Amino acid sequence: MKVLITRAEQEAERLARTLGARGIATTIEPLMAIRFLPQSAQHLAPFLTGVQAVLFTSANGARAFAAATTRRDFRAFAVGDATAGAARAAGFTTVVSAGGNVEDLAARVIASLKPADGALIHAAGSVTAGDLAGLLGAAGFTLRRAVLYEAVPADQLSDALRMELERGEIDAAVFFSPRNAATFARLAAGSRSACTRIIAVALSAAVAAALGTLPWRQIVTAAAPNEAALLEALERSLETERSA
Repeated sequence: MKVLITRAEQEAERLARTLGARGIATTIEPLMAIRFLPQSAQHLAPFLTGVQAVLFTSANGARAFAAATTRRDFRAFAVGDATAGAARAAGFTTVVSAGGNVEDLAARVIASLKPADGALIHAAGSVTAGDLAGLLGAAGFTLRRAVLYEAVPADQLSDALRMELERGEIDAAVFFSPRNAATFARLAAGSRSACTRIIAVALSAAVAAALGTLPWRQIVTAAAPNEAALLEALERSLETERSA
């Protein structure tokens, strides 16, 4: 059994190690290239005054923030465990994981902090999902969105992956964001027949919807919007295939 990982390179390699430890072979095809914006440090500096916490909705946000400033004295709130791990690796000592999606992150912040104690910073990419500002604003918080990086979609699939697809070597593929899923659906339009042999495992219903233009063998959606639930759904699907 071989699983296709379409995340940006650093996250893809980490996930490949996790799956490898579980005896699952992988192939990596990054569909997004992460680029830290050159003006990030200058852009971020004015946002830091009067801040009580920094919010990370992706591991790349944590890394981009760490690259833009040496400040690590803020409380950090992360959307999920993988993002929390990236924040800790970047040097943050007080890190809280919401273990889910943007809505879970907002709920955790609202339950943990008070608006009167200061503003919040969202270390964001140029494209974001969910309405973090709206959710927190409704609770009285001031959220400063600092755009520190961009995710640039691939413009084609590699020849190596196309050959693997056509040879039927990919049994499953995992997708973590609607944008990533839509990019694959667009680039793989010429390999539709190959997708009929592949199980697509999606982090959420929104991700699954973005995959719907391809004729997958099956689309499986994780029970919760986090990596642990996605991996559980993947392993369950692969086990069912082995038993068939």
